[in-house]
Amino acid sequence: MILWYFWIYSFLGYLLEKVFAKATGAAQQGRKCFLLLPLCPVYGLGMLAVLALPDLQGLWLVLWGGVAATAVEYIVHWAYEICFGVHFWDYSGVRGNLRGRVCLPFSLIWGGLTAAAVWWVQPEVEALALRTIPEVTWLCLMVFTVDTVLSARVLRRTGDGEALRADRRRLTTGT
Repeated sequence: MILWYFWIYSFLGYLLEKVFAKATGAAQQGRKCFLLLPLCPVYGLGMLAVLALPDLQGLWLVLWGGVAATAVEYIVHWAYEICFGVHFWDYSGVRGNLRGRVCLPFSLIWGGLTAAAVWWVQPEVEALALRTIPEVTWLCLMVFTVDTVLSARVLRRTGDGEALRADRRRLTTGT
């Protein structure tokens, strides 16, 4: 079930990134970690951290959800930098940032989003995960593993998150 939580929240994070980019008129954003799959693992890992918290209520969930998601965001940014030499996001221009990896405004947003996810989204995610047959999970795990390995190879070879977009175009169009 935890694997499905990770995949679903990574996908929802991918959608959130697209909506945010569209709403703010941001320039084309690079893919956040996967060559083919529409997943942003930082969201999946962040929600796993939040779901691992003790049963918190109200403002405590908002506070600790924001802290947990921010800690994961910092660690993931650091890991991408160390392992692959890439930066998928940079908050250095935002007030209250820590080494450009995290910032106070988004930490506050993560607190609200994680609490909303626990209260309203998680029951649906759990129900979906419970209904999924093992064969589908194994198939998805195989596809996920292949995409993870390919994505890691592209990032290690190039050190450029934009290379994922270029390689994806080449794979899907044959050019």
